[in-house]
Amino acid sequence: MLNFLPGPIKATFAFLLYLVNTLFWLCPIIIFSFLKALIPLQLWQKIFSYLLDQMASNWVLVNSFNQNLFSKVEFEVTGSESLTMQDWYLVLSNHQSWVDILVLQRQLHGKIPFLKFFLKKELIYVPFLGLAWWALDFPFMKRYSQSFLKKHPELKGKDIETTRKACEKFKHKPVSVMNFIEGTRYTPAKHNKQQSKFQHLLRPKAGGIAFVLEAMGQHLTKIVNVTIHYPEGIPSFLDFISGRVNKVVVAIDIIPIEASMIGDYYNDKKFKISFQKWVNQLWLEKDETLKAMHQQHTENCRSQERLSKENPAS
Repeated sequence: MLNFLPGPIKATFAFLLYLVNTLFWLCPIIIFSFLKALIPLQLWQKIFSYLLDQMASNWVLVNSFNQNLFSKVEFEVTGSESLTMQDWYLVLSNHQSWVDILVLQRQLHGKIPFLKFFLKKELIYVPFLGLAWWALDFPFMKRYSQSFLKKHPELKGKDIETTRKACEKFKHKPVSVMNFIEGTRYTPAKHNKQQSKFQHLLRPKAGGIAFVLEAMGQHLTKIVNVTIHYPEGIPSFLDFISGRVNKVVVAIDIIPIEASMIGDYYNDKKFKISFQKWVNQLWLEKDETLKAMHQQHTENCRSQERLSKENPAS
């Protein structure tokens, strides 16, 4: 509605609205987090979990309103028809910009349970935010390095056991766990440094999602494989709030989680090799999807150029 405003003005007001919206919902989330932690009764905590999820969902809703207010982005989304709020999902996506998170939250909002990220257990001690993440049921994982386990072999398997117990709450409450398996945002410099065999992607890190599936496999039923493409080039957050992003293409593929995807990645060599092959194949297919998206954009641009030459008056 206000996308006619100059870019710097749009960016200023959009950023302020993001900030006010975050602070507005952070305060009650912190208060309700303390209330949830106060009484360790299952029913009490379950009620507050739903209330807190609703607050976080409202935060996403207002952010989406903010985007509609100051920018005019065309979203081309395919494959989301069968998503449901009553299912348990592991969401995987390519990662190019912080804008990816806004795109995922907006396009998956109301279609699947509120997105949660796996966090290192140490982050629970971050003042206020650690409590909020705990109250919002963000799954915390305890990971021991291979060097640490060599010195303390008696702790082998304890990290998975600890994380699995922490995820017990998801047995009765649908959840969506998000993972960017490239581990970092794509840039041409990182792509060259890795000498990645993928044209539009960094190398995937199989160990992270293997750990998630081993810890939560019994609570997850489907993988939501998301491919995000920005036809005009990868935008920054400033580009997005300034209204310089006109179109985003999102392709969603639903993959059932099978027993063969769950195993001991760090101690079962045969499973590790097969899982790495599966992840690499998934990434090869995603790379092909991105190639097709880039090609489609190039053809659309050429068609528009031809039309402009044939009809210069228009």
